[in-house]
Amino acid sequence: MTAFRDAVEARDLDAVADLLADDVVFHSPVAHKAYPGKPITAAILRHVIEVFEDFHYVRELGDAAGHALVFEAKVAGLELTGCDFLVTDAEGKITDFMVMVRPLRAAQALAEAMADRLPAILAEAAAAGS
Repeated sequence: MTAFRDAVEARDLDAVADLLADDVVFHSPVAHKAYPGKPITAAILRHVIEVFEDFHYVRELGDAAGHALVFEAKVAGLELTGCDFLVTDAEGKITDFMVMVRPLRAAQALAEAMADRLPAILAEAAAAGS
């Protein structure tokens, strides 16, 4: 997952989108339902990278079943620790993307910030063909 990690840390969201499978499913840490498809997942990632402050990965774990990338960031000035759990297909494209974050107060701040952006995220995804 070096390519994904490098793309995120460089804030190269086109490269991140290129690593997503068309049928990727995104599992948000703050939403009840999963978001299926590359357009919505790419739109979510474009917005969350703007919400996170001082984002950086601190650890990576992986095996044949998938990868876990632990990150630290701030949201609304609150420190947050999270993990991206990624499953890839035979071509190396991400097919399942689950995010978990803590502590609760920072997760709530993330939920509020992303809720404010949800109309824009949905419009971007629709325009991209979701």
